[in-house]
Formats: sequence, structure tokens, C-alpha cells
Amino acid sequence: MVPKVIVHGGAGPALEDKGGLVAIREDLHAVVAAVYQRAEAGDRALDCAIYGCRQLEDRPRFNAGYGSVLQADGQARLSAGLMNGVSQRFSGVINVARVEHPIDLAAALQASSDRVLSELGGAELARELGLPPFDPVTPQRLQEWLQARQNHFSQAMAGVVATDPQARRGTIGVVVLDRQGHLAVGTSTGGKGLERLGRVSDAAMPAGTYANALAAVSCTGIGEDIIDECLAARLVVRISDGLGLGAALARSFNEATLNQRDFGAIAITQQGEVGWGKTSDILLAAYHTGSGLGDTLELGPGTATGVVLP
Repeated sequence: MVPKVIVHGGAGPALEDKGGLVAIREDLHAVVAAVYQRAEAGDRALDCAIYGCRQLEDRPRFNAGYGSVLQADGQARLSAGLMNGVSQRFSGVINVARVEHPIDLAAALQASSDRVLSELGGAELARELGLPPFDPVTPQRLQEWLQARQNHFSQAMAGVVATDPQARRGTIGVVVLDRQGHLAVGTSTGGKGLERLGRVSDAAMPAGTYANALAAVSCTGIGEDIIDECLAARLVVRISDGLGLGAALARSFNEATLNQRDFGAIAITQQGEVGWGKTSDILLAAYHTGSGLGDTLELGPGTATGVVLP
């Protein structure tokens, strides 16, 4: 089977600096090409999803891993979810600190009987795995937090994009269909920024990261909106019940628009359809269908959905 890959780097308001869009496209296309190369070589979908998340976690333009936004107390706490569509097995970590790749912790939990860990449990797992402590805070993220503190935290959350066009856009996600027709999905995030301590992201829930043998979905945007819609699981269930990917996306995003949600999602089906949807101004996503690269960066504001057929 021809592999398929789609990744996202966030959703939200349109970029003010169009020059930043060029750099973001380069990042997304480079990661998609690297993940596709591994899938084409025969790597499992799960391994490819983990690899893609690690690549995006290393890029400070995005709000995941290195370059994550800071919570209200000035600390970066990271969350990640991973799901293997073949086994329909979910794993994740919530609000872990001082780790380089939270997706690695989610991956380690795939074989565990306890598959979702919060802050202290994640820290203990990192210690057991021998992962060295890592500070994911960049100078720009710290400066962003200091500015918010000076303004008495009047913002509800950190900006979707920082002033510097080289900074992150948002939560990252990777969906892969491998040569065996198996699906997997990973999502990783630093949260929405400036949030209350203990707030839980959708990335480490089936609401934001979900897969079975028939479809896989990763979400990005306002986590509370994604949770309220249970978006990833809703899309996968609708596809599993016989709705086509295009129809599932259209129905789900029309409902989201009526409910005034702000988010985006990427998806792949077992038949090799690659799709996306958004209610936000922009969805930063790129994909490889086997015949070439494409992206959603030029989509205009407002609700939009799309599907690339095999």
C-alpha cells in the first residue's frame, strides 16, 4: 500500500507576518518528507508517528517540546498522546516537566498496563527510562511570559503566534498510514499558555488524539473546544459507522461552527484518504500522498474542510 502522512503545527488567528509563513512551510514540508521516507521504507505507522512528533518537538516555532509556552507560574509543562490504530491502544502523559520529547514517554506507555500518567508519574517514568533533564524554555517564551506578567496576566492564553515570526505556531500532530495499511497518530503540546496549574490539554485525551483500524485523527486549537466536541473520537466513530471522510469532516465542522468552536483537525483513513478541517483563521498542516507534497497554509479564514483522494 502507498503510505500517507499528514502533520499539523497549530491552528488559530492568521499570521500577521507573511514572511513567517515561508519558514513554517519549510519546517512542515521537511518533517512530512522525512516521515514519508521512513514509511515508504517499511517502518510501522506507530514508529513513524513517534518519529514525526519528535522532529516537530525539536522545532521551537511550534508549541511542543523545545519552545513550549509557559503556564501561569512561569513553568513549561508538556503533554502528549499516542494511539495505535491496529491495537486501538491509547497512551499519554499530562503536564510533564523538564523532558525533551514528551512523545517518548507516551510511546513507552504503549506496553504498560497504566497508559496515561500525570505530572509526578511522568517524572518518575522519565527517571526510570534514564532520560536526562531538559529545559524546554526558550528566551522568547520566557520574555512572552514576563510581558504577560507585567500586564497582570490580562490575556486568557498565550498568543497563538509570538511576535517573532521564527517562533512556534501551536500544538503539533502526526498521522500516518503505513505500507501494511495500519494507522497511528501522535499529538504533542505545551498547552495554551498562561493557564491555571493543573489544566489538562486535549492532546492526552481521545478527544484530541484518536485512531482505530479505519481512521486516525489529531486535533489542534483551543483544547476546551476540542474536548467539548470530543472531536477526534467523533470523527473516527463517524467514519467507522460508514460516513465518508469528507462527509464526516463537513458534518463535524458545521456543528463546530454552530457551537462557535476554534480548532482544526487532520485525518487519514485506511483507504488512504487524507483530510483536514478548520474553524480557525488558519490551519498549519502539510501532507504527502505518495505522489507529492501539499499543505493547507493558504486556506482563507472561516470554516473549511478538504480531502485528498488516493
